Amino acid sequence: MRILLCHNYYQQRGGEDESFEAEAALLESRGHDVRRFTVHNDAVEDLSRPRASLKAFFNREVYRELSQVIVDHQPDVMHSTNIFPLLSPAAYYAARRHDVPIVQSLRNYRHLCPGVYFLRDGQVCESCLQKTIAWPAVVHGCYRDSRAASAVSALTFGLHRALGTWSKCVDYYFTLTEFAREKFIAAGWPADKIAVKPNFVYPDPKPGSGAGRYAVFVGRLSPEKGVGTLLDAWQQLPEPIPLKVIGQGAEEPRLREFAKRHPHVELLDFRPLPEVLDIVGEAAFLVMPSLWYETFGRTIVEAYAKQTPVVASRHGAIAELVDDGVTGMLFEPGNAAELAAKAMELWRHPNLPGIRRAAREAFERRYQADANYQQLVQIYRTAILRHGARRAAPAAAAVASSR
Repeated sequence: MRILLCHNYYQQRGGEDESFEAEAALLESRGHDVRRFTVHNDAVEDLSRPRASLKAFFNREVYRELSQVIVDHQPDVMHSTNIFPLLSPAAYYAARRHDVPIVQSLRNYRHLCPGVYFLRDGQVCESCLQKTIAWPAVVHGCYRDSRAASAVSALTFGLHRALGTWSKCVDYYFTLTEFAREKFIAAGWPADKIAVKPNFVYPDPKPGSGAGRYAVFVGRLSPEKGVGTLLDAWQQLPEPIPLKVIGQGAEEPRLREFAKRHPHVELLDFRPLPEVLDIVGEAAFLVMPSLWYETFGRTIVEAYAKQTPVVASRHGAIAELVDDGVTGMLFEPGNAAELAAKAMELWRHPNLPGIRRAAREAFERRYQADANYQQLVQIYRTAILRHGARRAAPAAAAVASSR
């Protein structure tokens, strides 16, 4: 199969970037002819705000360049991971012009929430869930704390919804969890156009030993990731648990100050993924205290691959991934006291080796590459079939009306 993979890289590397590259590598390893078409958000810095807004709505350069790639490559299907802001829906219209089936990953909630996280003032917020134009996000400046930036996002996604871009151009979508799928359905998206396919870890990094006797946090150092809850919990522990933090973001200065006062907390500099996985594999457990729903939680699956259990927030997609008391512990989002209690319970757990084995078994059962490859290819085949049926429908209707 000839597959065109499209992705808009983020300035701060994250799970969507990792997933795009993992899927490309997996498909290539199975013999598919894969072509990548990518842009990077670093280019936004060179644009004025009006130009950036126009490109977010429809990027003419992407339309022309991608059209030429399609002509050269002749893909059987185009799969987009992230299109905002520089790829824009122009990527869909280029593929549509050349009659290429389209698959879109729904790896975030941007289509439904300009702020992306369904979070406002530290609390879950679904005010925009069923709005064609997400005006509450504009009022509250939910995207980048800016009403202007929020208006651009709300209008871009709202107008494309009104134009039918999401319903008419894309043949098939997939979310990473059933929770995320249900959110899109609640927003009015057709259930039969959305499949569920989780993330995976490829290649298998193999289990770690857990002998390091520390906890670890891996992720963006930002409020929605629950960094404040994490620090509050670590102040309440009845005895110190060494904590390694791997990440970058707005909360980094706060965390460095905290680490100065608490020598058992260590903020590590940037590490390549293999080294991060080694650190996770030696940890007693991983902590994921997110305040927002998350669409998946890639770090949880990476921890499971390394045989490391997880202490995580009990809501959103995360609750689907962590089997409470079996592969880790769940706590009420934002509840630092409960996080401290669960962390201590797991730290002292008499059957921690058994929980580690259960975490690895969950990875082997649900998140390995082989099964995921089959799911991904089936999604492509479904999109191709749906595209063919949609293309044939007008012709069939014309024949019927002529009789």
